[in-house]
Amino acid sequence: MTRLLGRLLALVLILGGMTWASPAQAAPTAATITKAMQPGWNLGNTLDATGADETSWGNPRVTRELLKNIRAQGFKSIRVPVTWGRHQGPAPDYTIDPAYLDRVREVVGWALDEGFYVMINIHHDSWQWIATMPTDHDNVLARYNAIWTQVAGAFRDASPKLVLESVNEPQFWGSSGDAENYALLAELNTSFHRIVRGTGGGNAERFLVLPTLHTNADQGRLDALAAEFTALNDPNLIATVHYYGYWPFSVNVAGGYRFDATAQQDLLGTFQRLRDSLISKGIPVILGEYGLLGFDRHTGTIEQGEKLKFFELFGQQARVSGVTTMLWDNGQHFDRTAGVWRDAELFGQISSSWRTRSGTAASDLVFVRRSAPVTAQTVTLNLNGLGFTHVRLGETTLRRGPDYQVSGDQLTLTAGLLQRLTRTEGYGVKASLSLRFSRGVPWRLDVVSFDTPRLAAATGETTAFAIPTTFHGDRLATMTATYADGSNAGPHGWTPYKEFDRAFSPDHTAGVIKLTPDFFAEVTDGATVDLRFYFWSGETVTYQVTRTGTAVNGTLAG
Repeated sequence: MTRLLGRLLALVLILGGMTWASPAQAAPTAATITKAMQPGWNLGNTLDATGADETSWGNPRVTRELLKNIRAQGFKSIRVPVTWGRHQGPAPDYTIDPAYLDRVREVVGWALDEGFYVMINIHHDSWQWIATMPTDHDNVLARYNAIWTQVAGAFRDASPKLVLESVNEPQFWGSSGDAENYALLAELNTSFHRIVRGTGGGNAERFLVLPTLHTNADQGRLDALAAEFTALNDPNLIATVHYYGYWPFSVNVAGGYRFDATAQQDLLGTFQRLRDSLISKGIPVILGEYGLLGFDRHTGTIEQGEKLKFFELFGQQARVSGVTTMLWDNGQHFDRTAGVWRDAELFGQISSSWRTRSGTAASDLVFVRRSAPVTAQTVTLNLNGLGFTHVRLGETTLRRGPDYQVSGDQLTLTAGLLQRLTRTEGYGVKASLSLRFSRGVPWRLDVVSFDTPRLAAATGETTAFAIPTTFHGDRLATMTATYADGSNAGPHGWTPYKEFDRAFSPDHTAGVIKLTPDFFAEVTDGATVDLRFYFWSGETVTYQVTRTGTAVNGTLAG
């Protein structure tokens, strides 16, 4: 009866020349569409590649099957970065290659058909030619406007689930400072807004995404963007920033190899500024890229447990702040050929954080020295408001008391348990314990049998120098490099701690620690460099290298 009355009321209103819609049919707002886009994924290093085509940076051509697979992972939106410049004709028309535009339309169409919200943009053009705007203003603006005139026209009648992002990570070279930078970005964003709205059709009310300068969340950047939103006075606008963590932690340099209090505060401060400067003013936020910068080389640049703690806290902060997040994936996370996650544990942590918190611990490694009597070891738990429940070894639930004890946030593994787990010969991971909490994903705790690593003398060349290393089950965390007078040696001369995988790189399987050509390029010829290697067990080993021309001699320090 209620349904029938509702239909009769709707008919009366229509006949009377009025429009009527139930609350469920209300038009989406910028806030509701942003919320509906959570979580999101980036189709990185593909249509944004700066080579001849989308495969030029090593990824396969996009297929509909790939997008279907990504949708099945739980993602609701997909950001499709697009670099246009290489596929653009000369002035004054700056015509986009029709075949390339059609390819972008094809990929976007597939994504929309799979149920995604889709965001496209102007991507690496930002640093390739838009950055010259301070000294080439009119040409840059004309070329930028030409792209959006053509792209907005091509997608004029696309689904409202398509949103447009004005430009990726805007930056300007040779300007007089941030005041000019903010003015130039506002000019680009305003021009983008005018062009898209002017094409009519679905673009008249399409949701548009505007970035901060450099797409970062520094206070001045957020304030400038908030002022742009006020000036444009359009309810269908969304703000975007990116976050790749506290830089020393993000790339493992300057001693930032742990997700410590400084790295945590950087993350917490970022979300606090987003809440205070944008969200509290009714401006929704899409965090259009997130991850760790070291991932551009490989995800092993940051130790597994440390990065899991980063993503756990990141996800929690995004969730409580109401920020939509879009994972940056240039192929290092989801294997687009095999259709699987390269690190299932990492994705498990990320996806769990969309819904709830997880318990973690101060470390995911417990080291048991093989050459000494086994003693009990205590690990500090990060309960994150959850309850600790139990410990498992495979399918076996361990016994509280004989195997472990818990007091507050202190988990103690008994000597008896550790002795049983490490009694087999050899070094390395002897067991992986699973710490269980009241919610979220388990925390893996590896029990590692180890002894102090040994390094050996070596000779070689600056192009390929490797220190023979018997790791004895240990793992390298970081390295310092100094001269005899205590001054810093090698790249990043402002810190003794060198960048992991840039200046040095361990190969635990091959039994070597490599020092890179980039490291020796900034080492004084003929001067002895004192190296100190820090391992995750807490052990340190010192070593010395001397470069003479292209020849390198290495010896164990006395």
